[in-house]
Amino acid sequence: MASSLSLFISLCLISSVVLPSSSSSSSSSSSSSDRKTFIVQVQRDAKPSIFPNHKSWYESSLSSVSSSSTQKTTTFDTAIIHTYETVFHGFSAKLTPSEAQKLQSLPHVLAVIPEQVRRLQTTRSPEFLGLKTTGSAGLLKESDFGSDLVIGVIDTGIWPERQSFNDRDLGPVPSKWKGQCVAGKDFPATSCNRKLIGARFFCNGYESTNGKMNETTEYRSPRDSDGHGTHTASIAAGRYVFPASTLGYARGVAAGMAPKARLAAYKVCWNAGCYDSDILAAFDAAVADGVDVISLSVGGVVVPYYLDSIAIGAFGAANSGVFVSASAGNGGPGGLTVTNVAPWVTTVGAGTMDRDFPADVKLGNGRIIQGVSVYGGPGLTPGRMYPLIYAGNEGGDGYSSSLCLEGSLNPNLVAGKIVLCDRGINSRAAKGEVVKKSGGIGMILANGVFDGEGLVADCHVLPATAVGASAGDEIRKYITLFSKSRSPPTATIIFRGTKLGVRPAPVVASFSARGPNPESPEILKPDVIAPGLNILAAWPDRVGPSGIPSDKRRTEFNILSGTSMACPHVSGLAALLKAAHPDWSPAAIRSALMTTAYTVDNRGGTMLDESTGNSSTVLDFGSGHVHPENAMDPGLVYDISTYDYIDFLCNSNYTTKNIQVITRKAADCSGAKKAGHAGNLNYPSLSAVFQQYGKHKMSTHFIRTVTNVGEPNSVYRVTVRPPSGTVVTVQPDKLAFRRVGQKLSFLVRVEATAVKLSPGSSNVKSGSVVWTDGNHKVTSPLVVTMQQPL
Repeated sequence: MASSLSLFISLCLISSVVLPSSSSSSSSSSSSSDRKTFIVQVQRDAKPSIFPNHKSWYESSLSSVSSSSTQKTTTFDTAIIHTYETVFHGFSAKLTPSEAQKLQSLPHVLAVIPEQVRRLQTTRSPEFLGLKTTGSAGLLKESDFGSDLVIGVIDTGIWPERQSFNDRDLGPVPSKWKGQCVAGKDFPATSCNRKLIGARFFCNGYESTNGKMNETTEYRSPRDSDGHGTHTASIAAGRYVFPASTLGYARGVAAGMAPKARLAAYKVCWNAGCYDSDILAAFDAAVADGVDVISLSVGGVVVPYYLDSIAIGAFGAANSGVFVSASAGNGGPGGLTVTNVAPWVTTVGAGTMDRDFPADVKLGNGRIIQGVSVYGGPGLTPGRMYPLIYAGNEGGDGYSSSLCLEGSLNPNLVAGKIVLCDRGINSRAAKGEVVKKSGGIGMILANGVFDGEGLVADCHVLPATAVGASAGDEIRKYITLFSKSRSPPTATIIFRGTKLGVRPAPVVASFSARGPNPESPEILKPDVIAPGLNILAAWPDRVGPSGIPSDKRRTEFNILSGTSMACPHVSGLAALLKAAHPDWSPAAIRSALMTTAYTVDNRGGTMLDESTGNSSTVLDFGSGHVHPENAMDPGLVYDISTYDYIDFLCNSNYTTKNIQVITRKAADCSGAKKAGHAGNLNYPSLSAVFQQYGKHKMSTHFIRTVTNVGEPNSVYRVTVRPPSGTVVTVQPDKLAFRRVGQKLSFLVRVEATAVKLSPGSSNVKSGSVVWTDGNHKVTSPLVVTMQQPL
């Protein structure tokens, strides 16, 4: 399909072709290395009757221009790459420049078009993650694009008519599938196909709290009235779609992580929220239906696992061999904000890509301030400057007007002006609607101090852009300085479209929730980060791109940001890894993603924190940014059994009853507690927490077991980068494997010296433990936290 898309784009964009002259090509005509793919358009009705079909005619044409007699007899039976019979008549083949020139001269040949290589760009995340559709190897090829795997998306439902969910060229529904396509309002059972193979909705918990839903505003069916579920589903497993864009931004080919994986939608989120009883029912149904992966872009407060229905449902899923990925939450950049922290869940934070949507503010003093937006409506008049006001100076109580809350702006003061609004309380797009209804001509949305410098591009309903906290301060100072001068403050917004190749990237998104893990500090969370800022994916009809009810614009794709968008990236990657390695457990898949993750950006430095511009840390990105191709061949994995998780819960001081709630198994903790501490769970990361209590020297140890999934007869040696102020030793320092599947253990001892801290504070340092055999690099972050009790 990728090649036919490339063909289509080539035909649309290439109006004329200049082939090399015959005099310059003769010297290279016999070299196979000079061959390139050309698309040959022919006059279909000119086929002589002597040829039984068009393909044989095309082969004869190729043979007549062949550069060597040997190729005529041995090559051209298989020379045709594709034949085209519907929207385009002709074929494609690899030719030397001389052969292409000769073909062009044949009377029935209309055009000989050099093939151009196109990149998947709209979501851009497949390309940014290194997932290539070309070549004979790689994760997409090895997994057949995830074709027999089923991803269950627990979310707001799905809009099944979107081309991202078409089932063209897919094989039959996997025989293991036991799910259903549950009919409901505006969702007949025929809404499912070989791509969307199952759909259910769960609303009893929602309705038991809120009463019967209002079916004029939401669907009693799997149909998505919000957009979030459609978006996340297509990120995980959307098909290739061209053309794709949002309001003209991010044009190109859309693709999910596992384009051939099957989807099952489990709708649990409604206008009033997502209720635990419904979420647990969805987990139950998904596992029974036979999904391989569950993607959950839903979160909340952190509570003990035995009180957390998501943790309980996820444990049951993992115990049945189902990989569960969940969003880390959007509570960043503050610490202790990460959610969905159970160790049997893969917790995903958000990073940026090398694509941006710049929309800069030009002030009347000539200053240019960087911003972002995906506004696609009528723009501001080029070259014209508009009056600029700060909403907080123009309203009643100052506070509500500064935030541009509903009803807070005075139309007499706002009309015809660009309005600076502060971020907070109501949605970013809703602020623009408030300004527009008050007669404002544009909006600048400024981050607060907590938001820092992280920018999110939105589909605003009027010309608008978002700027960072420091830029907001600068604009407010400009307004104050010039408000009483003869030259009142003015501004305009310059929309610059889509920019690719942005550096640095990736950067940890400002909103991405951060560690440490509030429930289990011995388990580093988030586990990894993945693309989550300004992600383009499928979007339903009947929902405007801004998400505001008054927004009547319609688009097949929308650009959203959040760890909700990062999570399905990992869900799709997990499906690819499971397809390539059917025998891998969920823990092994998570290990492969974690130990091969990277922490450097495209400039070669440590990934930055978007909120501050400083280097990010393991508490921000966990093991790092996912690297799918390396994850396919990690060398070693840290596997975890159900009983390992039970030991972990024992060592976390959970009672046997608490543990049984989570695992449905009776637990005897006497042996587990003798074995060590919660940090001894066979996790791919290592986190030591020391309570100083006046001690000067402290130590702990970790026992880890790795399974060889690389080559037999391989020898791994360890390299340790100890956190500052610690001494770290690993025994043994060499692991010699005789066979694939063999398990070997090692011990990591950490000795730390107390540091000076105020009561109740902590100090976090990080390092790493890396095993390598020369081909594989198996990296585990090592985090040491020194805490001073109150």
